[in-house]
Amino acid sequence: MRVRDPGSWMWAEALELLQDAERLQRQFFRIGVLQGAPCWEPPVDLYENGDELTLLVALPGVAPKQLEVVLAPSLIIVRGERALPTNSRRAAIHRLEIPYGRFERRIALPPGQYEPINQRLELGCLVLELRRRTQERT
Repeated sequence: MRVRDPGSWMWAEALELLQDAERLQRQFFRIGVLQGAPCWEPPVDLYENGDELTLLVALPGVAPKQLEVVLAPSLIIVRGERALPTNSRRAAIHRLEIPYGRFERRIALPPGQYEPINQRLELGCLVLELRRRTQERT
């Protein structure tokens, strides 16, 4: 029976963890295309509680005036732009991991018709609250 070298399995495990972290980072800020130009897609959480939906869209550093939210019958679209900080325009960039520029995210909604009840920026996230419309009986 051969004994494994602890250094080699620790190294292999460390490399696997680094690859997982890199994969998560690529998944967190996906790059897409908006009207032929590259854009990024912010990550989203979607919670349903009874007839209410809550969406959290991670948008740190995005000003409210840079946001557009469109509610369509089966989806919601969040788009806008995160501008580069003005003091970085002439700076030497050593690391640039936070995406800047145009973004757009299309989020499919569960079946039903929804109406917005609240929209706010909170702790770097856009919080959208929607309520499912009840069908009127005739």
